[in-house]
Amino acid sequence: MLLGAQGQLDMEGALIARDRVGIQDFVLLDETTETAFLNNMRKRFNGDLIYTYIGTLLVSVNPYKELDIYNKKQIDLYMGVNFFELPPHIYALADNAYHTMLTELNNHFILISGESGAGKTEASKKILQYYAVSCPSTTLLDTVRDKMLMSNPVLEAFGNAKTLKNDNSSRFGKYMDIQFDSQGNAVGGHILNYLLEKSRVVHQNHGERNFHIFYQLVEGAEEDLLHQFGLQRDCKHYNYLIQGECAIVSSINDKNDWKTVKNALQVIDTDEINTNHLFGVIACVLHLGNIQFELDNKGHATSNSNAELRWVSTLLGVSAQTLQEGLTYRKIEAQKDEVLSPFTTDHAIYVRDALAKAIYGRTFTWLVDRINVSIENKDLSRKTVIGLLDIYGFEVFYVNSFEQFCINYCNEKLQQLFIQLTLKSEQEEYEAENIEWEPVQFFNNKIICDLIEERHRGVISILDEECLRPGDATDLTFLERLEEKIGNHPHFVTHKLADKMTRKTLERGDFRLLHYAGEVTYCVVGFLDKNNDLLYKNIKHLMCQSKNDIVRECFSTIDPDSRRRPETVATQFKSSLLKLTEILMAKEAWYVRCLKSNESKQPGKFDEALIRHQVKYLGLMEHLRVRRAGFAYRRKFEVFLQRYKPLCPATWPHWRGVPADGVEVLVQHLGYLPNEYKMGRTKIFIRYPRTLFATEDAFERSKHDLATRLQAKYRGYRAKGEFKKQKEAATKIETCWRGVQARKEREKRAWAVKVIKKFIKGYMTRREAKTTDNSEYLAFVRQSYLNRLRNNLPRTVLDKTTWLPPPPVCEETSEILHKLHTRLMVRRYVRRITPPQKAQLQLKVITSAIFKGKKDSYPQSVAQPFVETRISEQDVNMRVLQMIRNEHIKYSVPVIKYNRNGFKPRPRQLILTQTAAYVIDEAKIRQRVLYTSLKGISVSNLSDGIIVFHITCEDPKQKGDLVMQCDHLFEFLTKLGVVANKQSIIKVVQGSIKIEIQAGKESAVDFSTGQDPMVYKAKNGHLMVVSTRARAR
Repeated sequence: MLLGAQGQLDMEGALIARDRVGIQDFVLLDETTETAFLNNMRKRFNGDLIYTYIGTLLVSVNPYKELDIYNKKQIDLYMGVNFFELPPHIYALADNAYHTMLTELNNHFILISGESGAGKTEASKKILQYYAVSCPSTTLLDTVRDKMLMSNPVLEAFGNAKTLKNDNSSRFGKYMDIQFDSQGNAVGGHILNYLLEKSRVVHQNHGERNFHIFYQLVEGAEEDLLHQFGLQRDCKHYNYLIQGECAIVSSINDKNDWKTVKNALQVIDTDEINTNHLFGVIACVLHLGNIQFELDNKGHATSNSNAELRWVSTLLGVSAQTLQEGLTYRKIEAQKDEVLSPFTTDHAIYVRDALAKAIYGRTFTWLVDRINVSIENKDLSRKTVIGLLDIYGFEVFYVNSFEQFCINYCNEKLQQLFIQLTLKSEQEEYEAENIEWEPVQFFNNKIICDLIEERHRGVISILDEECLRPGDATDLTFLERLEEKIGNHPHFVTHKLADKMTRKTLERGDFRLLHYAGEVTYCVVGFLDKNNDLLYKNIKHLMCQSKNDIVRECFSTIDPDSRRRPETVATQFKSSLLKLTEILMAKEAWYVRCLKSNESKQPGKFDEALIRHQVKYLGLMEHLRVRRAGFAYRRKFEVFLQRYKPLCPATWPHWRGVPADGVEVLVQHLGYLPNEYKMGRTKIFIRYPRTLFATEDAFERSKHDLATRLQAKYRGYRAKGEFKKQKEAATKIETCWRGVQARKEREKRAWAVKVIKKFIKGYMTRREAKTTDNSEYLAFVRQSYLNRLRNNLPRTVLDKTTWLPPPPVCEETSEILHKLHTRLMVRRYVRRITPPQKAQLQLKVITSAIFKGKKDSYPQSVAQPFVETRISEQDVNMRVLQMIRNEHIKYSVPVIKYNRNGFKPRPRQLILTQTAAYVIDEAKIRQRVLYTSLKGISVSNLSDGIIVFHITCEDPKQKGDLVMQCDHLFEFLTKLGVVANKQSIIKVVQGSIKIEIQAGKESAVDFSTGQDPMVYKAKNGHLMVVSTRARAR
């Protein structure tokens, strides 16, 4: 659309600034796919931009770190600014809801939803803080705002707890109305609470805590107060605080929170007496949890915790004897008589826990009522309200019980409300306004809500029937009734009804519901007890007589003599949800969708699978598709015309005709394109937010434009003629140029289409025989493969891995080329070998045959070339040369010979001739070993250089086996094997080598490994050789 060149420039500039990191409104995405949605969210999350819009819905991703975006400067920035004018923020939504309420004088509510730990409670706090700062200020109003703000830490202390997913999880639902007068002043409020998780008082799962207030009292209270209540400063002393085994949490400071709660109670007008009674109730619950029961000689329950019992009676202000009687006996009225029925220990524990839950639950309700009295507005004149709904998120634990069932039922109702108020109402409104659009398919979860709440057939009705049924009703009979009545429902399954595969994932006491957010398996154990939540009459009578004002007030609202059975917990919760739905349906809705970025609460970690799951069950993609398929903004003709009529001369200052006609004239003047808006029966629908931005910008500028309009008209008249001439010339040039470019582009595209089609067809038939369709593609594949192969040929014969794998069409060619290339490399290598190198290789082959894989030091010797001899003839004594002059010397090497007696080392020269090996000591021949008398040669498998010559000994006087150490073992033995033709007698031995010192006398050479090499005579008389372990190559 066009609003003048300057208007368009301002609008585009603002959009570019807004969308610097990702797109700030998902509605403006080019593609409305889940992938594009998640990519945009990740991009913004990585830039610490945790807020994004879908139209007017705010998506918030928990960053698990502090961001500097909630200061006073930010609040001032967002006050009174158009919703889409600044980057997305919860302050923008709060401000827009506030100003829309003032403008239209109607009621609104902000629904904050998401999983536990997604940041719902924090979001509601930020909204309250925004209203506290941004609304008009007086002493009276400041007091009201302080009370509303300080109600948060009180309710969090008594209603929040650490769970596996969240260290500050709301274990109750809260709906808070903030009341405003006609001037926009926050003058009061009212809080409704839903389904406090009372079972947490008496039981916590591993890794979870009881409500915060218990730990704050024990850890933070003054010593005098603890003494007054009979408490010790150690949570380990209280059974109700140790079941989760995590009383101390690093992220929670109970001492500081205790101070905050005490201060907050003063702000909400709780006097010292009531405060003392309130903390006395908390201490009483802790003492109750420590009361233990055992069986007497009659098998009846009796309490042995007299000290704890006295503390409970003292704090409640009741008789200890009557209290003990109430915990161990049930009073039954039989006509005019009363009979005491004793409990078993299990029954007594149940009654104790029921009393603890009842006291805490009713005290919490009393506390909410006290806050409501404190923030109540006494002025009865008409007020407009903004409601904040912060209620438990969808929960799935390892074991899910009655509490998770109620919480997830609540989420189903809220999802149904979301469907009705957003998706369904959106479509119905368009139909009512006769606006054409493509319907968006969405999952209507009414079928699941009916499964839970339908009269006579829903889960709640069946649960209530089982609770009221006389006889032995148990959790398992309740499960059987479910299978009987709703067994055929597609969203319900049990172990008995499941198929073979599903049955493996279900216990016999489980049932599974397929919620809109996914499957949840519930364990029926405890369903009946938690739904009944009953207290016996004698306990109720006793509580009504309590001297603790809060307890007496809480229990005096019920008639203990009434014979009417109280409503079950599930029915009460269902009724309160229906009332809440009615309240919300009467208000305009705003939405904040909170998402967890990861399960481990790590800053900066974006878990795409977890985010994808939350996007699905929060219905964000459906909402986006509705916004994109429909229109982002709609207003009644009268309202739209009244606001924007200054933008058109025909509608300013008054439009005398039908409002719809005036709107049509106005938008035509503004330059709306046909696809940017639609005219309904009573409303105008604007498709794109940017169209609205531009209109708003134009509206702001119009206030200043009137003064310059005459000047603009005159200049326009003078420039009009010249402009027309230039425009006509430019149009002709542009037409010709565009024609030339279009023809070139058409030819290029036609050629490209032809080539691409041919390529695709060839690719599809690439595995078939060569045809006209795939011949060019196959040729391309061959050429591509051969080009790549040419640049990646193996460079050595030993390279067996780098030959490129061929495509199917080149497999045979590749095999032939591989063989040819290998032969070529072998041929080149052979041609480069000289006779000395060939001789070396032949000797190395012999060495390999003898020692490869047998002796540790062999791999290190491979690269060392052999030499002709290690001792030149000039270094051999002349007398020795004279003595062996008739024999040709083949090889000489220095060795260390070990004597047969004592194994003393002696340096010697070893000379190999054609017929014998000579051991030389300077000018003497110490020993001549004929090759024919050499029956074996032994070496160890380790890295030492020891060699043993096994010599045939027939004469006792003849010398025995020869033990030597040689630094050139492999070279020496290879030469010896060639000269004497004795390769077959060379053996590599593990362990020890037996030697014959002389005929009939034996010894041995033992081998081992160590850090340092050494050779010495061992205590057993053997020669011990220690060598280091050779490094693997």
